Amino acid sequence: YLARKFFYLWAKKTFGQILPSKARCFYDQEILQKTFGEWKKQWTVCRERKLSLRADNHYRHLLLKLIFKAWRAYVCQQQGKRNKYYIAESHAKKQTVLRTWQHWLVYVGIQRTKHGMQSVALAFRERICLRISWAVWRRQYYQKCSGHKMNILALQHWAQSLQFRAWLQWQELYLYTRSEKQKDIRAVTHHQHWELRRCMGAWLGYLNLNRVKKRQNELAQKFHQSRTLRRYFSDWQQSWKWRRRMHAHQKDLEKQATRIALWRVFAHWKNYAVLCVEEAQQCELAEKHYRCHLLVLQKFWNRWKSRL
Repeated sequence: YLARKFFYLWAKKTFGQILPSKARCFYDQEILQKTFGEWKKQWTVCRERKLSLRADNHYRHLLLKLIFKAWRAYVCQQQGKRNKYYIAESHAKKQTVLRTWQHWLVYVGIQRTKHGMQSVALAFRERICLRISWAVWRRQYYQKCSGHKMNILALQHWAQSLQFRAWLQWQELYLYTRSEKQKDIRAVTHHQHWELRRCMGAWLGYLNLNRVKKRQNELAQKFHQSRTLRRYFSDWQQSWKWRRRMHAHQKDLEKQATRIALWRVFAHWKNYAVLCVEEAQQCELAEKHYRCHLLVLQKFWNRWKSRL
C-alpha cells in the first residue's frame, strides 16, 4: 500500500497532472482526428468531382435541349415556308385560270357579236340587193307609168338613203363602243394586274418582316439563354472557388493545430525525459547513499558485535 502510494506520488511529480494513460488517449485522439481529416479531405474531393460531373452533364443536356429547340423551330419555319409557297402557287394557278376564263368569255362575247353583225350585214346586203333589183325593175315598169309612181320611187330612194346613212352611223357607233369596251377591259385587266402585283409585294414584305422579326426574337432568346447560362456558371465557379479556398484554409488551420498539439506533446515528452533522467540520477545517488549507509551500519554492527 505504501509502495503504491509513493508510486502515485512519484508519477505525479514525474509526469505532472498528465498521466501516461491520458497522454496515450490524447495521442490516439490526435491520430484519429488526423485520419478523420484525411478521410474528410478525400470525401470532399470525391464530392466536388461528383458535383463537377453533374454540372458538366447538366450543361451538356441544356445545350442539347437548346439545339433541339433551334432545330424544331427551323423545321417548323421550313414547313411554314413550304405551306405558304404551296398556297401562293395554288393562288397563282387559280388567278391564271380565272384570267384565262375571263379572256375566253370576252372572246366568246366578241365572236358572238361579230357573228350577229355579220348576219345582220348579210341580211341588209341581201335586202339592198333585192331592193336595187326591185328598183330597177320598177323603174323600168314605172317608165311606162305616170309621174305619181315616179314620186313614189323618189320617196323610196330617199328612205333607202336615210336607212343607209343610219346603217353607217350605227356601224361607226358600234365600232366606237367596241373600242371603248376593249379599252375598259384592258384598263380592268391592267388594274387587276397592278392590284395583284401590289398585293404580292405587300405579302412578300410582310413575310420578310415576319422572318426578320422571328430571327431577331430567336437571336435575342439565344443571347439571353447564353448570358443566363454564363452568369449561373460564373456564380457557381466563384462559389466553388470560395469553398475550395475555405477548405484549404480549414486544412491549413487543422495542420497548424496538429503541429501545435504535436509540439506540446513533444515538449511534455522532453520534460518527462529530463525528469526521468533526473529521477534516474537521484535514484542512483539514493542507492549509493543507501549502500554507504548500509556499509556504515554494517561496520558499526560488526564493531558492536566485536565489543559485545
